[in-house]
Amino acid sequence: QVQLVESGGGLVQAGGSLRLSCVASGRTFSNHVMGWFRQAPGKEREFVAAIHWLSRSTNYAASVKGRFTISRDNANTVDLQMNSLKPEDTAVYYCAAGWVLTTTGRQYEYWGQGTQVTVSS
Repeated sequence: QVQLVESGGGLVQAGGSLRLSCVASGRTFSNHVMGWFRQAPGKEREFVAAIHWLSRSTNYAASVKGRFTISRDNANTVDLQMNSLKPEDTAVYYCAAGWVLTTTGRQYEYWGQGTQVTVSS
């Protein structure tokens, strides 16, 4: 079993920055993918970014490309640096772990509880 715990959410003004972190614990593996998804009130969950742990290949949603950066450390943490935040980025952000570098949420096996990001205009 894998546990994912997100942190770093909060309230920020438009144009500001936040850095989210996700720490994985439990079962250890190396050939996996870590991703970030978000869900705004009344909307479906959507893909934000993902990174392959070994190759460090990344994928971003068009809406965040150039503003958000996903990275991982050498242990068990994946970060999401969010710059130039917009009110439409307001959502609960979820960390997820899986085996395929994909934008499809159902292909991720493990999920965190989420952290709230609120961007005021």
